[in-house]
Amino acid sequence: MNLWKDDKELFDIAKKELFVALVGDILDKLGLQHQFLPPTIKPLRDDFVVIGRAMPVLEADVFEETAEVTNNPMMKKPFGIMFEALDSLQENEVYICSGSSPRYALWGGLMSTRAIKLKASGAVLHGWSRDTNEILNLDFPTFSYGGYAQDQGPRGKVIDYRVPIEIEGVRIHPGDIIYGDRDGVLVVPEKVVAEAFTGAIEKARGEKLVKQALENGMSTVDAFNKFGIM
Repeated sequence: MNLWKDDKELFDIAKKELFVALVGDILDKLGLQHQFLPPTIKPLRDDFVVIGRAMPVLEADVFEETAEVTNNPMMKKPFGIMFEALDSLQENEVYICSGSSPRYALWGGLMSTRAIKLKASGAVLHGWSRDTNEILNLDFPTFSYGGYAQDQGPRGKVIDYRVPIEIEGVRIHPGDIIYGDRDGVLVVPEKVVAEAFTGAIEKARGEKLVKQALENGMSTVDAFNKFGIM
């Protein structure tokens, strides 16, 4: 039996009781040992937490904003289908983008404003973001390499969305859960969400007992033998 009835309730529990490392530990136990995105992807502010369903976005490098000579109509369209991708965001979804080289920003302040209006949970970029002050003022959880102002306009286009993508070998499907805090960003495959978060919640509640035992003077050896948690 689940400890939550829907995504909103699960995400609320995660924000109140969990942290990313706990869920990562459970995924390790389940044999899913390569679910963390690279540590270069960090929150713009240390207290940012993102949790939501993945809305994957595929970006590609280009070398001019609108091509005059092309075999692909997409090349004539500034930003490709980035606006369509952004407008498709739904409540509690995470815009997660990969596929480009790190030459330009993949996210900014106006995109954050639109995402907030759509009640999205955050943005995770395999690359840079920009308009950092604006994003921080908006309090929109954004995870990226950091701030870099160079625009994607003449350098990149979104070529697809709601499709599987990869970030340094980690596969991300639409509907997977993206969970990030200052210690990293984790991809929880949709098929193991119930098992992973149930295990994490049980571990979090067990760790409270371990902490209390250690504070009362129990040795780490005895605590681990008794609780199986450390």
